[in-house]
Amino acid sequence: MSNKPFVIGIAGGSGSGKTFFLKCFLNHFKDNEVCLVSQDDYYFRVAHNMTAEENKLYNFDEPCTIDNDLFMSDISKLINGETVYQKEYTFNNPNAEPRLLEIKPAPIVIVEGLFILHFKEISELLDLKIFIDTDEDIALQRRLKRDLLERGYPEGDVLYKWNNHVVPAYKAYLLPYKDECDEVITNNTHVAEDIIMITDEISERLRATVLSSDT
Repeated sequence: MSNKPFVIGIAGGSGSGKTFFLKCFLNHFKDNEVCLVSQDDYYFRVAHNMTAEENKLYNFDEPCTIDNDLFMSDISKLINGETVYQKEYTFNNPNAEPRLLEIKPAPIVIVEGLFILHFKEISELLDLKIFIDTDEDIALQRRLKRDLLERGYPEGDVLYKWNNHVVPAYKAYLLPYKDECDEVITNNTHVAEDIIMITDEISERLRATVLSSDT
């Protein structure tokens, strides 16, 4: 790649709807126009050795649980036009075989995760910072739905982590950077078209500026 890619940071707390936003956003681009690197795939892999009680008490919502050196290294590789290979994180599911992700460089690089604004070296690389904002009670309901149905966690464990890990981490490592972001998107709705409309507007702007200048 001859030109430096345009790097977008998308940050949001648990239950903010970040995953759906990303899915809608990525649908506007071809595979060779955009690539995504997710903080979730850079957790230190410690959970497979834990008992259920140890897993409940272990705080995954602290920056020290992320291999930030590798995360930063892979982002830098993508910016420099190199392909990255990284095992996906399987969210403490010992029966899931992690895929080896091949992330190819592209004119638009998306970096997403809870701590991307807190990690200064990463934050300084971002050309556009997007903050997905959601009311706490709505975020909790989304978290409960995901963890109970999709990941099979007991409700008591989910609520313990929410109150003791998730909310304190959000307030310490993400919320302080909200005012630094270029776009703050409120996502309290359950209407998909609301988020689709927002991603339409942002992607059209990027296509008119970043991608047109890249060709």
